[in-house]
Amino acid sequence: MAKRGGFPGGMGGFGGFNPNQLMKQAKKMQEEMEKTQEELQEKTFTATAGGNAVSVTVTGGKMLQEIKIQKDVVDPEDVEMLQDLIITCVNEALRKVDDAQNASFGKFNIPGLM
Repeated sequence: MAKRGGFPGGMGGFGGFNPNQLMKQAKKMQEEMEKTQEELQEKTFTATAGGNAVSVTVTGGKMLQEIKIQKDVVDPEDVEMLQDLIITCVNEALRKVDDAQNASFGKFNIPGLM
């Protein structure tokens, strides 16, 4: 006698789909993502410009932590050059944070997340 009605595969109409297992996997992934984010926050990223004339360090949370400027770079007649070096350095350090985030979270492979 042929089966009538219902969904293919039985299993309560879910066709083998287990919503409880999916929730467990989602919770585990969320915990792993939080741990990864915490680990990234603790890291620091340093960049230099002008042949190490300027150095900046930022945290994984994109907070500027330190700026170092070599004395011989400080020229009152050319403040613009120093400003450019600092901007270049900060942007490079922040790019390093972004790269680390992409590398860390790329393993989760969730469409539309990043």
